[in-house]
Amino acid sequence: MPQTSRSARVAAVSVLDDPTRRALYDLVGSRPSPTSRDDAATALGLSRSTAAFHLDRLAQEGLLTVEFHRPPGRSGPGAGRPTKYYLRSATEVTVSVPERHYDLAADIFARAITEASSTGGHVRDALRRVASATGRETGERAGDFDAALAAGGYEPRPDPAGGLVMGNCPFHQLAQRHTELVCELNYQLLDGVAQGLPGCGRRVIADPGAGRCCIRVLLEGAGNGTAPPAARPDSLLGDSDDRRSKATDGD
Repeated sequence: MPQTSRSARVAAVSVLDDPTRRALYDLVGSRPSPTSRDDAATALGLSRSTAAFHLDRLAQEGLLTVEFHRPPGRSGPGAGRPTKYYLRSATEVTVSVPERHYDLAADIFARAITEASSTGGHVRDALRRVASATGRETGERAGDFDAALAAGGYEPRPDPAGGLVMGNCPFHQLAQRHTELVCELNYQLLDGVAQGLPGCGRRVIADPGAGRCCIRVLLEGAGNGTAPPAARPDSLLGDSDDRRSKATDGD
């Protein structure tokens, strides 16, 4: 799940709202070699101090990277201090409202396809394993189940029936088009988060009618009230072997 906070990503993108910074960012990104403050100032008709201020702000937000070296032809003891150069950062910054994480889904799907191709196994089974492993890693890293949900863009909120429901699906558009596949990924991912946090007191169930996401979280050991009984992913989607056998029943 995303490790950079949403506020940090918003801050990084918002600096480009300034036309001068946006022009400097585009200039640096369009060049095959690093750009100095003097080069940038000359290219855009800015004072050196103005160019330096905005370039450093872009670097501060992680949109540009900085390196120091002497210009060509200047070396030796009398060459002076190294010059500061800027390059476009390889870091990608994405902000969506509501929060979405399609890159995470794409990574899980790609890893599952790669695993299935190399082993000859079923892609859906590989998807379950990869999503669960990703969730466990997330849980271990986060150290707190509810914090992991919030960081993942799920917007957890109290459920009157007990536990939590999600106010947002980070994979909304994909879920609209490929509901079963994405709901399976979602269940395995969040169940994996709980597995990565032994004793977290949370139990994940698949519930297509819960909130704005197909996941409901129950508190371990607490009464479930009117919440639906726990659902396994195969009760929602069907085991791969079951699906294959059912497909031949009518033959």
